[in-house]
Amino acid sequence: MWRTTWRSLLAHKLRLALSGLAIVLGVAFVVGTLIFTDTLSKTFNDLFESTAADVNVTRAAAFDQGLEGTGTGGTATYVPAGLVDEIADVEGVAAVEGNVQAEGVYILDADGEVLDTGGAPGIGISWDTEESLSPTTLVDGRAATGPGEVMIDTNSAEDTGYRVGDTITVLTPGPRVEAELVGTFRFGDEGGLAGASLTAFDTTTAQELLSAPGQFTGIGVGAADGVDPDELADRVAAVVGSDYDVKTASEQAESLSSDFSEALQFINIFLLVFAAIALFVGTFIILNTFSMLVAQRTRELALLRALGASRGQVTRSVLGEALVVGLVGSTLGLAAGYGIAAGLRALFGSFGLTLDGDLVLSTDTVLWAYAVGVLVTLVSAYVPARRAARMPPVAAMRDDVVTAQRGLRRRTVVGAVLAAVGIAALVGGTLSDDGGTGASLVGLGALALILGATALSPVLAVPFLRSVGALLPRIWGTTGRLAQENAVRNPRRTAATASALMIGLALVSAFSVIGASTNASIDELVTGSVRAEFVVSSAVQVPFSGDVAAELAEVDGVDAIMPLRWGQAQLDGRTSFLTAVDPDSLDRSIELSLVDGSTERLGGNGLLVDESTADGRGWAVGDTVEVLTRDGRQQELVVRGVFESNQVIGSTVVSLDSLTAFGGVALDRFLFVDLADDVAPADVRPQLEEVTDAYPVVDLKDRGEFSDEQKSSVDQLLLLINAMLVLSVLIAALGIVNTLAMSVIERTREIGLLRAVGLGRAQLRRMVRLEAVVISIYGAVLGLVLGTLFGVALSRSLADQGITELVVPLPRMAVFLLVAAVIGVLAAVGPARRAARLKVLDAIAQT
Repeated sequence: MWRTTWRSLLAHKLRLALSGLAIVLGVAFVVGTLIFTDTLSKTFNDLFESTAADVNVTRAAAFDQGLEGTGTGGTATYVPAGLVDEIADVEGVAAVEGNVQAEGVYILDADGEVLDTGGAPGIGISWDTEESLSPTTLVDGRAATGPGEVMIDTNSAEDTGYRVGDTITVLTPGPRVEAELVGTFRFGDEGGLAGASLTAFDTTTAQELLSAPGQFTGIGVGAADGVDPDELADRVAAVVGSDYDVKTASEQAESLSSDFSEALQFINIFLLVFAAIALFVGTFIILNTFSMLVAQRTRELALLRALGASRGQVTRSVLGEALVVGLVGSTLGLAAGYGIAAGLRALFGSFGLTLDGDLVLSTDTVLWAYAVGVLVTLVSAYVPARRAARMPPVAAMRDDVVTAQRGLRRRTVVGAVLAAVGIAALVGGTLSDDGGTGASLVGLGALALILGATALSPVLAVPFLRSVGALLPRIWGTTGRLAQENAVRNPRRTAATASALMIGLALVSAFSVIGASTNASIDELVTGSVRAEFVVSSAVQVPFSGDVAAELAEVDGVDAIMPLRWGQAQLDGRTSFLTAVDPDSLDRSIELSLVDGSTERLGGNGLLVDESTADGRGWAVGDTVEVLTRDGRQQELVVRGVFESNQVIGSTVVSLDSLTAFGGVALDRFLFVDLADDVAPADVRPQLEEVTDAYPVVDLKDRGEFSDEQKSSVDQLLLLINAMLVLSVLIAALGIVNTLAMSVIERTREIGLLRAVGLGRAQLRRMVRLEAVVISIYGAVLGLVLGTLFGVALSRSLADQGITELVVPLPRMAVFLLVAAVIGVLAAVGPARRAARLKVLDAIAQT
């Protein structure tokens, strides 16, 4: 029986190739995702392990601020220099040194442009004089010893072309620094920094520029020979007390890796979702392929049963073919996944996430590749295999074998129930007051509705193809009628082929609605909320020096500058992101719709919150809120006002003084520039740009440009999502090719008869193309309708998250429909040519 299976595989190898290609693409995306995330983890794990001394001392955090080193928190804590001497006296300490590290330090290249990190941080550090404690190694020159000297990492030196002895410019959170480059250094064993740049100063200069005189961000401790780091950490902890965290190198690396792994989960899930979509679409192709193969081999399989093959043997024979297809597809997918991982590394590298070293191919990834590829193929082929096993042996005695079409009643009932559940969930999601709950309901509804539409697709196909396909005979006559009838002949096959395209276009159109609605909401938000004539923000999405605001304020015609900063604190026991602003210029720069209270008393210990936060926390104007800062200090804020949701200002607003008191870093995220009433923006813009040009890390934008900048982020995300969804559309196109190719083989005798009665080769090719187009349009229409419903529902469920406008991009939907028709034409090229090349007499003789 296995010999028969193998011969069947060789006989149908071309028919199975496209099914295998669907598995290749789906598995490749899974493998590429796993390789990429494993490489990402290894890069940062190696980075974390390189940064730690035997024992490390930092200020204890009163609450978890999230992943450190990303700049999201906006608060800083310091360790007094006097603690170094206390630790030096601890038994077992061989070396101890304080260190300074801060973000927001950027190197300017020879053209005065910021060294492009693509979004990775620019980090400033103090140079460690104790080599045993330092993760850096001097490569060229010497260590910096004074305020006029600086060192940079070897990667940055290579990118900028700087050499020891050059004068370079560095932007810091404080002043702009021009200094002599006295040395270059390598970080860790291989110099990998994941795209970041490192600038080193002597300790005193680093404290003045990056922290505060006499303050460190941490202390590194080296253990004497024979002293266990864990034991030394216990001794140090006993001396410094509970106000400080004391961790060994392994503990610190593990802690940082754990935080990073949580952040990495989003990327992993994000990418695996698209892999799952590709595999889900691929199942339609495999199911279709094996269903058609079984139908075409009815007599062959029945003869096997008549010759004594059991049902189990026939089932195993068909599944054996699927197993080989799955194994071959998984193997090729594993190889292709390595290429996809390399592409993902290059893509994320353009965003600043540079991954050093080789890609990581783990045993788990190989096992997952085969498990996923083989399992999907076997599951998809199981139903056709069971159908083949049930073939009665007596069927082999007939000259003509007609496969009975099962009724659609069960599918109709199941599909209707799923569709009803899906619509109910979508409606519930749009009516939910909680954005998270609403989005979850919409996601559940979308899944149920896709499954329901897939089940109902054969039922819906007949009326759609008869009504829309009625245009074909009117335009192309007999050829059009034949194409219409071929599409309607087997609604199950047509529906399975169209469903693959339906899923891809449903997701593409849903994200198009969300993107268009988000962009329209951004326009409305900026127009309705930003009163300032200009906005200054970082070109690389990082905080920048407060000196920019001070210099802009000196420009003639500028009435006020409102800095906007970010920070964190615990408010009534819950960690909250804070937006800090200047109370004196808030109303001048930002329009807030107040529900209660006012902005006048924000200064001092005032607090403004949006309606959603106030309702969720049970706060009202006049309430006192307990504040816990990151370094453990307790303070109080008083709610001075409640305002309508405003994405520009955030949900929790304090004054700049309050943020500073909470340990906030004096780095600005945005500057809102207000002009005097009698000053035209065009007149003062050149003077403003002269200031910002001296700080290449920032850009000056008017309101329209600021809105476009925010929309560009949405457009980039949509481009990334749609690029990944193209994979599912490509697999759907392969499904159309596969279905048409096998349909041509199935109808070989019929095609010969049509040619014999006068149908020309050009007419035959047109018939196959029209059949492909009408199937593609059917799938596209279903997908566009479903996608529009999903997009509208999700946009409405996220109204409290800032998507206040609803836009359905009809021109873009029309383009999608046209693209679907083109996909149909292209998919039909090969099958149409094969049909036209069939010899008439050979085709008629086919049985």
